[in-house]
Amino acid sequence: MADRDHGFDGKVVQITGAASGFGAMAAADFARAGAKLLLSDVNEAGLQALSRQLEAQGAEVIAQAFSVTDDETMGAHIGAAVARWGTLDIALNNAGIGNGVVKLQDIPLEDYDRVMEINAKGVFIGMRHQIPVMTRAKTGAILNTASAAGLVGSGHLSAYAASKHAVVGMTKAAADEVARDNIRVNAICPSFAATPMVETMGDMVGAAHGISREDAYKRISARVPMRRVADPAEVVQAMLFIVSDANSFMTGQAISVDGGLTAV
Repeated sequence: MADRDHGFDGKVVQITGAASGFGAMAAADFARAGAKLLLSDVNEAGLQALSRQLEAQGAEVIAQAFSVTDDETMGAHIGAAVARWGTLDIALNNAGIGNGVVKLQDIPLEDYDRVMEINAKGVFIGMRHQIPVMTRAKTGAILNTASAAGLVGSGHLSAYAASKHAVVGMTKAAADEVARDNIRVNAICPSFAATPMVETMGDMVGAAHGISREDAYKRISARVPMRRVADPAEVVQAMLFIVSDANSFMTGQAISVDGGLTAV
């Protein structure tokens, strides 16, 4: 669980894909640590439910439902936080989708385009609005959610892997561009965690092989040296450390939180 030792008290934190999974858990941890939250997701009902919950616990929240591919709305969304709180200290570009577990030649072109649009272009759009605000303040931390699939070959996940390799590349390029303005840009690369996306993958694998989700998780994680999927909290705690002031000299990195998957 996050606490004020992370240095988040009063920080303005943006999280995309905040309605579930890593995003929702990170929002709750930042709120407990005293941060002010700028949240977005395409799932309006889930986003508003989270917002009400956090506000009931005393957090200051701006929540807006829209797609990260909407450049104009993203700019206005960040502008609303700056107008209310004066700045943007931390941004988690976390929104993303998967593609089916399928061979490259069987991926419909429209599915490939949609995965690239949300996972890669969505991160690009976020950073193109976040960086100018942070540049004016001469400080900031951006964390992009990539994947172990952005570091290694991931058979049957070609579109997803392509999008996450793009996220890693953009992260490194942006970090190089903004380091002199005291802005850090990193990416986190989880393998399999028990989030809605992986639950869907588990259900697909289970249906294909006539096995339970639990057995599907065992099949999915067979290449992971720790032989399990992650608890989302294990990934989120790494996310919070990466953007914390305690981690002030790390930038341009793609950090694996993957049970050893990319070590072998």
